Amino acid sequence: MDKTEIGHRNKVPSSLAQVGITMKYTLLDYVRSRRFFVLLTIALIISAVLTFVVGYYRPESFLATDLSFYSGWWGNIATYVIVLSGIFFGGNAISGEFQNKTGYFGTPNPIRRSSIYIGKWLSALIASTVILGVFAAITVGNGLYYFPTVPSEFGLSLLFAWFYLMAVLGFTFFFSSLFKSSSMSILVTAILFLFAFNIIQLFVANLSQIEPWFVLTYGAQIIGNILTVPYPPATSVTSLRPGGNGPTSPLSTQLSQRDLQSWGYISSSLPHWAWCSSKGRSLHKRPLKNKPPD
Repeated sequence: MDKTEIGHRNKVPSSLAQVGITMKYTLLDYVRSRRFFVLLTIALIISAVLTFVVGYYRPESFLATDLSFYSGWWGNIATYVIVLSGIFFGGNAISGEFQNKTGYFGTPNPIRRSSIYIGKWLSALIASTVILGVFAAITVGNGLYYFPTVPSEFGLSLLFAWFYLMAVLGFTFFFSSLFKSSSMSILVTAILFLFAFNIIQLFVANLSQIEPWFVLTYGAQIIGNILTVPYPPATSVTSLRPGGNGPTSPLSTQLSQRDLQSWGYISSSLPHWAWCSSKGRSLHKRPLKNKPPD
């Protein structure tokens, strides 16, 4: 065996190949650790309970129109499914490497840490998208049972939900990179998305009289708002951007409140995702100071 053949066999995979390998084995880890199936079971249980309640009690608020059905079913529950996906798949994605000392096994290998981070994030996005897709499919199946068509607004709501999922995973990976304890990163993420952000947007809207469009959970309300007729108005007196209750701009005379909040949500959720992903990747590059396991 000559030196050329040995060098060819020892060739370091490209960054893209490293991302693919990391993504593959992270997805396998989700399956082997049963996290994927646990969250899938939770989504199926929620869907089964809603199916029974709506089918047995026939609430008028759900069955008045097709939009009211999707608003009550999808608009109220989808955000919680997304937050749970972020907690399950992103809460300890990076902090687990520090707590369990598994990062030491990858450090000596010629693999970029950014490739590990991106691969883990993509695998979490794929797994979360599958969970969200299953819940959306069950929602559509129940909706077609009661109504002949699916409203176009549901497609937009599904798209906004996917944007929200990306932003949530960006936040969860950021906090997972910030802490070295899995329990701490999961706890902080859960508190922020279930309680803290809601309290912050309430105080900002009521005390400062400013529309809290920069708070991620406030922007996520568009997932249900876009299924509501008439479209809900802004919750504040003053706005820092077109679309609030501030001075009327030429843009606000041409676009509806729904269109303005839609573009505002996209323009605010993508920077959230980009900033948290970049900062999380930078934190992931910090050195492992503890001694490796024996």
